[in-house]
Amino acid sequence: MSLLDASRLPARPMTAADTGPPSVTGFPAHLGRSVLDEVPRSHGPGPQGRGSGTLYGRDAELRLLADLTSRGLAGAGGALLLRGEAGIGKTALLGAARDAAVGRGGRALSAVGVQSEASIPFAGLHQLLRPILDRAPALIPRQRQALSAAFGMIEGVAPETFSVGLASLELISGLADDSPVILVIDDAQWVDRPSSEILAFIANRLDAERIVMVLAVREGHDTVLNDAGLPELPLTRLDDDAAAALLTARAPELGGAVRDRVLTEAAGNPLALIELPAALSGDRVRQSLTPWLPTTRRLERAFLSRVSELPDPTRTILLITAADDEGDLTEILRAAELLDGMTSSVGTLEPAVNAGLIDFDGRDVRFRHPLIRSAVYQAAGPSRRLAAHAALATTLKDHQERRAWHRAAASPGPDDDAALDLEAAALKALDRGAPRAAAEALRRAALLSAPDRNRGRLLLRAAEIDFELGDAVAARRHLAEARFSKLEEGERLRVALWTEALNEESWYSPERVRAFADVTDRLVGAESDGAALALRALWPLSIGCWYGDPAQETRDLVVRTARRLQRSDGDPMVLSIAACADPVEEAAWVIGRTSRVSPESIDDPAEQHALGASLTAVWAFDLSWPFLCASVDGLRRQGRLGLLGEALASQAWAAIHLGKHRLAAAAADEAGRLARDTGRPRWALVADLATATLASERGDHEAAGELIRRTEAELLSVGAQSILGFAQFARGRYALVNNQHGDAFEQLARVLDPSDIAYHPFVGYLGIADLIEAAILTGRRDEAEHHLTRLDALAEKTASPYLRAMAAYAHPLVAPDDTAEPLYQRAFRTRLKNWPFHRARLLLAYGRWLRRRRRLVESRAPLRAAMESFDALGISAFGEDARAELRAAGEAVARPAPDTLDRLTPQELQIARLAASGLTNREIGARLFLSHRTVGFHLYRIFPKLGITSRSQLCISDLGGD
Repeated sequence: MSLLDASRLPARPMTAADTGPPSVTGFPAHLGRSVLDEVPRSHGPGPQGRGSGTLYGRDAELRLLADLTSRGLAGAGGALLLRGEAGIGKTALLGAARDAAVGRGGRALSAVGVQSEASIPFAGLHQLLRPILDRAPALIPRQRQALSAAFGMIEGVAPETFSVGLASLELISGLADDSPVILVIDDAQWVDRPSSEILAFIANRLDAERIVMVLAVREGHDTVLNDAGLPELPLTRLDDDAAAALLTARAPELGGAVRDRVLTEAAGNPLALIELPAALSGDRVRQSLTPWLPTTRRLERAFLSRVSELPDPTRTILLITAADDEGDLTEILRAAELLDGMTSSVGTLEPAVNAGLIDFDGRDVRFRHPLIRSAVYQAAGPSRRLAAHAALATTLKDHQERRAWHRAAASPGPDDDAALDLEAAALKALDRGAPRAAAEALRRAALLSAPDRNRGRLLLRAAEIDFELGDAVAARRHLAEARFSKLEEGERLRVALWTEALNEESWYSPERVRAFADVTDRLVGAESDGAALALRALWPLSIGCWYGDPAQETRDLVVRTARRLQRSDGDPMVLSIAACADPVEEAAWVIGRTSRVSPESIDDPAEQHALGASLTAVWAFDLSWPFLCASVDGLRRQGRLGLLGEALASQAWAAIHLGKHRLAAAAADEAGRLARDTGRPRWALVADLATATLASERGDHEAAGELIRRTEAELLSVGAQSILGFAQFARGRYALVNNQHGDAFEQLARVLDPSDIAYHPFVGYLGIADLIEAAILTGRRDEAEHHLTRLDALAEKTASPYLRAMAAYAHPLVAPDDTAEPLYQRAFRTRLKNWPFHRARLLLAYGRWLRRRRRLVESRAPLRAAMESFDALGISAFGEDARAELRAAGEAVARPAPDTLDRLTPQELQIARLAASGLTNREIGARLFLSHRTVGFHLYRIFPKLGITSRSQLCISDLGGD
C-alpha cells in the first residue's frame, strides 16, 4: 500500500501486531505514558475530521513523506521535522506516515509531548521506548545500566545523556532487525529536554538504518530539536481551493454568507475549518469568531463552547486531565474525587468523549488536541487550578518527581516545603543524568522559597550546574539573584567566585583577577573542597588569556593564583591553567613539571584532556599525545560526547603536527560529527579546519579550498575571530602544497600581524616553519631571517620540542648555500627524529638543494626517503614533489600504486581497525556511538574496497597505524 493510498483511510488505533507486546521489564510506568498500540491523535476527529479520510491540499507533503518512508523501509533511514502553527495538520501527516509504514510491514513507536511533562527528565523517551523495554536485557551491560539509571530503576553513577542515547538507538535498531521502524513524535516542543537531546542524537544516526523518525513541532516554540540540523518541512495554510473543498466535505449545510465568513476566519487553517462551523450553534460561541482574535484563541473558545455544556463531574475530570502529565485513568479519577469529594467512574468520561473533546482507550485519557487542553486549563479560575494540582500531588505521593512539580504548581506563594520537595526532585534528576532538568527544578524551587530561607542556596546550586553545562547566561542570572538572598559565609564566597569566573572582564583586568584571587584565598580557608572549586573556576579565565591578549600583569596574576591553589606537586589543573594563561613565560616550567605526571596518575579524563590540550598551547605536541589519547579513551568509555568531541579535535591537531595523518583524519572526522551532535559548533569548525589541512596535503585541493572557505565564513558570522588563526594556517598549508608560495607567505604572515583580524601570536607559531620556507622561496630573505630570529628566541625560552624542531628545520633553508649542508645533517641527527612530517619535508629540501648543486647521485637517497615517507604518511601532494625531483635527478620513478587504505573514509578505517582487533559490531558501535546495524552497513561497504569478502580476512597490520 502506498502512502497516498494509506492517507485516504481513516486514522485507526495501532494493533498489538504493529508494536509488539507491552513491556514486562518493570520499568516504572509513571515516567511517561506508553503509546503502545496508539498513534498521536489527529487535529480533529480524523486526518482532517471524522469521516473524512482525505488530506486536502497536502499532496506535495505526502509525496515527501512517502519518499522518506520508502527509503527508510529499504535501509536508508532518516528524519524529518514538520513545523507549523496549531491546527495546521501536523498530526494528520504524522498519522499518514505511520499508517503507510505499518501498512508495508513496519512497526511504529510513538510519543506525544505534554507541556506539564516537560520538566520530568526522560519522560518522553520512556514513552517512546516503553513498548520495547522487554528487549533491554539484550543490550550490553553498560548500555542497559545507562537506560535503567535514566529511567530511575537503579542508583549509582549518573549516566551521560548520550550513553542513554546510544542505548536507545541500539534498542530501536535491534527492533529494526526484525522489521522496519517508524518513530512518530507529536508536539515535540513539549518533550523534556533530555529526551529531546536523545531524539536529536538518534535522528542524526539513521542513514544506514531501517528506521524513520518524523517529528512535529509547533511554530514559535523553542526546543533543542530546532538546532539539531534536521531536514524540515514547514506546513503552510491551505490554499483557497483546498480550504473550500475541506469545508464542503465537513459542513456541506452551511449557507453562502456563513461559509464565506468561516473561510475568512479560518484563513486556511484545517482545524479551524473543521471546528469553527460547529461553533455557530449559539450566539455565545458565535462571539468567538470576532476578527480581532487570533485563530488559536478562536479555536479555544470554540472548544470551550462544548465544555460548558458538559455535566459538572465531567468538567472536573477534564480539568484534572488538563493539569495531569500522564493521562492515567486511575490517578485522574482519584484526584477528581479529592478535588470535589464526589466518586467518579468511567461513565463520567462519556459526555466528553461524545463531544469530541477527549479519547479514551480503556486505560489512558487524552485530549483530542493540545488546544482543548489549554482551553480547559485556562478557563478554570486560578484557585480551581491550584486545587487541581494539589489533588494530583496528594494522589501521586509515591511518585517523587511528579508529586514535587504538582505541589509546586499548587503553591500560590512561597512554600519552603514544596521547595525542598523540588530540590529532592533535582537531586533525582542529577542521579538520572539530567543536569539541565535539575537546574530547572532548583530554579523553580528557589522561586518557592523565601529569600531568608533557602532561595540563595538553591540559586547557587543551579548556577553551579549551569556553569558545568557551559550555560554562562543562566549561571550569571542565577548568581545575580542569589546575592540578594540569605547565604552562609561559604555560600557567599562561592557566589563571588563564580561571579568573577563568569565575568569576561576578568580575562583582561588585573583588578578583577586580584578580586578573584582574594575570594579563592578565603574560600580555601572556609571549605574543604575550596581549592578544587577555585581551580575549576579559574580554568575559563586561563582559556580567555590564551584566546585573548591581556596585559602581562593579568597573565602573571592568573598563574600565581593557580600555584597558590596547587593541591600536589604536578597538579594537572595548575599545569593546565599556567600553560594557557601564559604560554611563553610558563612553557618551560609546565614542560618540566609534566615529566613527573603520567596519564595514569590522573583519574578524571576531563583533567587528562585539559592537560593534554594545554600542552598543545605551549607547542608540546609530543608531550600532549599520551594525555590526549588517554582522555579520548576515558571520555569514550564514560559516554561524555561533548568533551569527547573537544578532545578528538585537540588530538587531530596534535596528530597533524606529529605526522600521524591518518589518525588525525579519523579524529577530525569524528570530532566534527560529535561536536555538532552536542551543540559545540566552534569545536566542529576547529575539526573542519584540521580536515581541510589534511585534504590539502592529500592533494584534494578542491575539497580543501571549499571547506576552508565555508568554515572561515561561519567563523566570521559567529564572531569567532580567535579561531581564524587556524583557518589561516590551513590556508597557508593549502597554498604551500600547491606551490603557491607567495600566497602561503601572505596567509601565514597575517596570523603574526597584530593589526590583522586573524592575529593570534600563539597560533601563528604553528605555521612558523611554513612561513619561513615560503619567505625564502619568494625571495623574502629579510622576512625569513626576522621570523627565524623570533623562532629561535621563543624556542630557547620555552624549551618546546616542537619549536626547537621547527628552528632546526628552518635554519638550513635560510642559511647561505655554502653553510647549509651541516645544518641539514645536524637537523636530521637531532631535532627532527620525532617529527616525521617535517623530517620528510627537510629530506625533500635537502635533496632539492643537492640536485641544484649538480650532486645528482647524492640527491637521490634523501629524495627517495622523502618520497617513501610521504607515501607512508598518506601525503600525496608532497610525495608528488619528491617524485618530480627524483626524476629530475635521473632516477626513473613509477607512479605510486593507489593505497588501499585511501579508498576508505576516516570512519570506515576506524571501524575496520576495530573489527580487525576482534571487536563485535555491538562493541564497535558502543565505542563509536553508532548502532550495530550501522557498523554492519559500513563493514559491508569496507570489504569490497579492501578486496576481501569476510571479517576474518581483516588484518590489523594491513590497516596502517600512526
